[in-house]
Amino acid sequence: MSRLARPADRLARGTYLAARHRLDRTAAWIAKGRRNDLTGWKAALGCILRLLALLISLYLLARLIRALPALMWLLSGAWLVAAWRAGKPASAEPSEKPSREAPATAPGEALRTLLLEVMGEADAVHLATVLAHLQEKGHWRGRTVTDLRRRLAALGVPHDRSVKVAGVPTWGVRRKHLQEQPQTPSPAPPQETSPEASTAA
Repeated sequence: MSRLARPADRLARGTYLAARHRLDRTAAWIAKGRRNDLTGWKAALGCILRLLALLISLYLLARLIRALPALMWLLSGAWLVAAWRAGKPASAEPSEKPSREAPATAPGEALRTLLLEVMGEADAVHLATVLAHLQEKGHWRGRTVTDLRRRLAALGVPHDRSVKVAGVPTWGVRRKHLQEQPQTPSPAPPQETSPEASTAA
């Protein structure tokens, strides 16, 4: 029983993490369709088009699977591989390489700088977008928005679940709250020195 329990637990944990990872990345991809130079429904038109493209793709995939049921074996195998990799215990994961640049910056301030960078000219940013940015840079693989929320809370960065970007309210950070952040160092010791790595401590 114990010999099967460990791989089963890894697959279960990996399935959850892989699903959350893909949902977060999909939400971030849809949110990037918003035009900051427009207002009203025109600003959200890009998000709507991306959502429609996603729905059409899922519909076509469902039709393809109905036409070729054997394709499910290939998709199931690919998902099991992804879940197995995502479920790798944190203790066994290699530590992220520190950045070559090592500015003497407190982790809270480094994270604030990163959030403003990802936010760009907008007034707010969704945590799913921030997480996708981190993972594109090679950080926070297998982590979720919940993990990022805990990191923000530990560093005292204000965030809430009603932040609207592209007309969609979800967990995010507002620019005005970041500008109100004190410049004092966070008591949490940094694990990394780059802005992205400081969120992964």
